[in-house]
This record gives sequence, structure tokens and C-alpha cells, in this order.
Amino acid sequence: MTTDVSGFGAQVQIKASNTFPQGFVVSQFADDADPFDIPSVQIADKAMGLNGDLITWSKANPIMITINVVPGSEDDKNLAILLEANRVGKGKSGARDEITVVAVYPNEGTLTLSAGIITDGSPGNSIASAGRLKSKAYQFAFENKTDTRG
Repeated sequence: MTTDVSGFGAQVQIKASNTFPQGFVVSQFADDADPFDIPSVQIADKAMGLNGDLITWSKANPIMITINVVPGSEDDKNLAILLEANRVGKGKSGARDEITVVAVYPNEGTLTLSAGIITDGSPGNSIASAGRLKSKAYQFAFENKTDTRG
């Protein structure tokens, strides 16, 4: 029996409480960076006591994701609006959006990330040495997740 691990057809819905309460769908993923990346999360820590005893404890950490999109695409434009709305600066307060992301995988499984914020993104277009615009990366942090298997 084979297992299909194709990502073709995946999409991500993003809802932001103030800026995009109805949400928008991201599907114009980059070809030169991981389109939807979820790095590992440290859930516990450890140390060794004075006499060599292992000491462990649980550790809360945010669930981080990165979404890489095609520069100049509609998805990039919406994510840039979200980034700018939440960026603070002199004389500028942020939207303080609470963000929910629902990733829908080709096997019909879903991953819902909730109670999140946008943390990073490029405020403009960068040019790669290959002569094309760099893919745009947007990073988010979340408190919670639920998922369904497809």
C-alpha cells in the first residue's frame, strides 16, 4: 500500500479579528521556499541535578508557522495588509488582531491554529541574486491547535 504525501491542492484560510474578520484563503504558495512550514515545538526541558539526577519539567511555547507566498500575488497583498495593520510605530497603533488559521490538506485533513498573532513579515519586496523577487515569508505564533485526519 502506498501513502500519498502530495501537498498539491493545499490551502490556508486566515481570519483576523479586526483586519479580516471574514477571512481570506491563501493558495498562491512560493516555489522557492517551504510554502507552509511548522517547525518543532519544545514541550519540555531538562537539567541534571548536582548528583546526576535527571530533572524535567513541562514548558509552554507558542506554535510557530511560516507561510511563503508568491511576491505581488493577491495572497501577498492580503498578508501585507495584515502585517501593516498590526505593525506599531511612532504615532501608529496596531490592530491587535487575534488570528485563526485553518490549513486544509489534500487528504481533507485540517489543522486549526487559534489565539494567534502575526509576528514577522517583509514590509517590502526584496530581490534575489537570481534576478527575481524573493518569496514573501509571513510568520505567526499561536496558543492552541486542533486537527482532523483526512
